[in-house]
Amino acid sequence: MSLSIQQRGSIFLVAVVCLLVVGICAPFSGHDLQRAMQIAIGLCAVLYGLSVAPVERLVDRPTALGLALIIGLGLVSSTLAHQPLWALAEVALFVSCGAIAVAFALLRRQGGEPLDRALIMVVVLLCLIKSIQYVYAGALAFTSGERMLDPDLLLSGFSNKRFYGQFQTFTLPLLALPLLIPNLSRSLKGAVFTLLCVWWLIAIGGGTRGTWLGMGAAGVVLAVLGPWGRHWLGWQLAAVFGGLLLYWLMFTVLAGYLGIELASAASDRLTTSLSGRGPIWWQGWHMLTERPWLGFGPMHFADIANRIAAHPHQAILQWASEWGVPSAVCVALLAWRAGWATFGVLRERALSAERADLLRLCLFAALVGALVQSMVDGVIVMPNSQVWLALVVGWLMALHVWRTASAAELPLAWGAWKTLSVLAVGLLIFIAARDVPYIKQAQQQYLDGHGSYLQPRFWAQGVIAR
Repeated sequence: MSLSIQQRGSIFLVAVVCLLVVGICAPFSGHDLQRAMQIAIGLCAVLYGLSVAPVERLVDRPTALGLALIIGLGLVSSTLAHQPLWALAEVALFVSCGAIAVAFALLRRQGGEPLDRALIMVVVLLCLIKSIQYVYAGALAFTSGERMLDPDLLLSGFSNKRFYGQFQTFTLPLLALPLLIPNLSRSLKGAVFTLLCVWWLIAIGGGTRGTWLGMGAAGVVLAVLGPWGRHWLGWQLAAVFGGLLLYWLMFTVLAGYLGIELASAASDRLTTSLSGRGPIWWQGWHMLTERPWLGFGPMHFADIANRIAAHPHQAILQWASEWGVPSAVCVALLAWRAGWATFGVLRERALSAERADLLRLCLFAALVGALVQSMVDGVIVMPNSQVWLALVVGWLMALHVWRTASAAELPLAWGAWKTLSVLAVGLLIFIAARDVPYIKQAQQQYLDGHGSYLQPRFWAQGVIAR
């Protein structure tokens, strides 16, 4: 018996939630598990996309043509790259993220507003689990008898605290949505606000400056988006002060009372240093000037070994140096065009208290924060961040209000996209099946011969140079 569209959507949603919980909340989680989680979510998205056909368009013609041009340039760049298979893997990641975004857009359009509540419940659940883990780790640390405490050790589930910060950049804006909804009970709002304060405590304690920068930029943008944007900013500022108070009580008052010294305080991160980004930015710039048209090939920053990172921690520079300047310009134009269209809808509906409009506001804040953070961090590289970026973009696509009547989807274009998505996810599954059995061995060989820490890109050991 064939499943209905609603049943397929429910199966897809449950599968994604389970994968997210394991990939983010499992104590043994890290970059490689999250990459496998991303590939699995991509597979689920493709299967769901194959079973559901959009009645109306998801993007307009200029966007579709721009995406086709980006993928085409990526394929040409990959064939000319030093390691074509790895370059094609990066293109496949881009396509699979598109498939995830499309699947979420289709899911929201089919399920309607109840899916919005499900999304926020998932965000609250994930943040609650991570907050409990953090508080539990803190309790163990304060009762262990040790006289030195490193707050970074309280963070779990991510191989680097910056990756944790990227996840918070996506979820901090969304976690404020229940506080904006009228007629929500005070007790429920109080519980959510408490969770938001703890979530800010973790963001402050983690010391990821990219998260602070992204959230600051999102606050500035939302401040001009009408009263609800300013309400959102007010709640976030209140939660920041709450988080600062909790941080002071936990790491100053309590730590001082117990005679515990901090190995690294949040105030130590209040600097303007580039944290080693200067040399990798120069590497990206030299790559860009040497091959401006098609770049060195997707993922090929990692093909030129350095002692710092396998990506330049700067989204525009990374795309231009690897995919070429024309592709980077096309990506920037599409991002600006989509962002401006969403900004226009938000301004038009600035006084609306409908839940869909409030969710659009929070999603836009998450997108702005993530894009700003990508200028100084690897948001477009890390697997969990790629999934959340696709989720936010897909949900915004589903909620978008078209100025003109929405046209029907073209069967030929939809068929081509489905074929490309299947091929992309198939390649990613092949690479995972090839590498996962030997991944620990490969990591140890790299550490023995090249350095004391891993440089994540596709895998945690992301340097593809040989």
